[in-house]
Amino acid sequence: MKTRFLKALALTTALATITVPALPQTTTPPPQTFGTTIYLDYSFWATKEGPITSNALNNKFAFRRAYFTYENKISADLKFRFRFDAENARVLTSTTGSTNEQLKPFMKHLYLDWAGLLPNSSLKIGMTETLAFKVAEDRWGYRSVAKTLVDGYKDVTGADIRTSSADIGINLTGAISKELRYGAMVMNGEGYSRPELNKYKKFGGFLQFVPLPGLNVWGYAEYEKVADGQNAKMYKVDVYFDMIPGLNVTGEWFTYDSDAKFNKVANADGTTSNAHFNIGGFSIFATYKITPDKLHVFARYDGYQPDSTNGAKEVSLVIAGVDWTPFHPSWKIQPNVWFYSYKDSAKKNDVIVNITAFLSF
Repeated sequence: MKTRFLKALALTTALATITVPALPQTTTPPPQTFGTTIYLDYSFWATKEGPITSNALNNKFAFRRAYFTYENKISADLKFRFRFDAENARVLTSTTGSTNEQLKPFMKHLYLDWAGLLPNSSLKIGMTETLAFKVAEDRWGYRSVAKTLVDGYKDVTGADIRTSSADIGINLTGAISKELRYGAMVMNGEGYSRPELNKYKKFGGFLQFVPLPGLNVWGYAEYEKVADGQNAKMYKVDVYFDMIPGLNVTGEWFTYDSDAKFNKVANADGTTSNAHFNIGGFSIFATYKITPDKLHVFARYDGYQPDSTNGAKEVSLVIAGVDWTPFHPSWKIQPNVWFYSYKDSAKKNDVIVNITAFLSF
């Protein structure tokens, strides 16, 4: 028995000295995320004689927008995004919405995002967000309630400023220092909803300057040649104040100048002719966190000038509301009121009340 024990001990010792190659570790799959965001409104007219509220459709439930987003962080420097979008073709709070109430599905984003070209930079290639009002939209933070000034300009006034929240092209954004950021983009110019119609491209760029903590100045310009001898230009300035805890205040101004091809005016005999005029507007909005992540309030004033030669076309819009998170950040209730007033004395004011549900998961 002693001999057998010694043999077993020797065998165990020999096996223990054998080095077994380590098995390769299983590679962790790249992080992939799926997300859905939905805006649901209950809207009703508080007035009955304005351009919008004279419509017999004075109260209803409607899905205004639904997003489905897939993102894949391929590596430390490379990401991919695909976003599918569905929008109600009729904007209930606009003066120019169509009568089509269907949710229209379409592709909104399809791009690669590479962070390795320059330090503190992002290079996006594909159908990507444009630079014209992305910063303002992030500041406003209530896309569920209303588009920002430039994004929703055509909905309110009917004036086409040929700018879109997404387009096919290339854009580069980054930071030179804490005080200075930059962005530049070249794109088709037709937006995400239409194919390229000419050989020309649109160019846009911005500089963002932080002269002192809590104050940002953002300047943007874009240029587009739309035909031989015809072009369009837009200039935009935003100023952001964050000097009081919980309070954000933003001022936004833009002007759009296009050649006569886009400016149609009605003649007394019922025909139309071309005229050169500027389109512009400004917006001032503020958000305040009463209870962070639970109860916020917001207010906004927009002034629209769709024709610099005709002041009667000017429109003003006031939006005010509350952002309440009752249980979980994925569900927010945002009651809000829209007040439209018109420079044209023949038009009565419009007041619209919305109870908006913001769902994100």
